[in-house]
Amino acid sequence: MTDEPDFELAEHAWALAEAADAEVESVTVDQLAAERDDPDTVVLDVRDVRERWIEGAIPGDRHAPRGMVEFWADPDTDYYKDFFHPDRRYVCYCNEGGRSALVAKRLREMGFEDVAHLSGGFTAWQAADEETVAVEQRDYGD
Repeated sequence: MTDEPDFELAEHAWALAEAADAEVESVTVDQLAAERDDPDTVVLDVRDVRERWIEGAIPGDRHAPRGMVEFWADPDTDYYKDFFHPDRRYVCYCNEGGRSALVAKRLREMGFEDVAHLSGGFTAWQAADEETVAVEQRDYGD
C-alpha cells in the first residue's frame, strides 16, 4: 500500500502527452503498415529496451529509448546515431502512444519536420494482428 502524495503537480504526464498529441501528426496502424517499408521512413521505437525484449517490436524499426532521443538525434553529441537525419520521416511508437507523442513533439522542436507517432502505440499494432518480431535480450556485461 502506498500513501497518497502530499502535493499536486502543475502538469500531469498524460496531460502533457495529450497536449503533444494535439500538436503532432498521429497515424493509424493501417497508415503505418502502408508506409513502413518506405526507405525514407524510420519507424522509431521509443520504449525501454526491456519492453522490446518482453513484447517484441515492429519489424525493421529502429530503437531510441525515450530518455536518449534528444542526445541520439543531435550530431553535436557523442551519443549521436546516424539513423537520425532531418531529411527523413519518423513515425515514433511506444506502448500506448503517450511517450511517442512527446518524442514526436521534441523531434519537431529540434528541427525534424516530418514526424508523426502511432496512435495507440504497440498495443494497437498487436491488437490489429500486425507482424511483430522478437527482440533478443543482449548481455551488456560482456
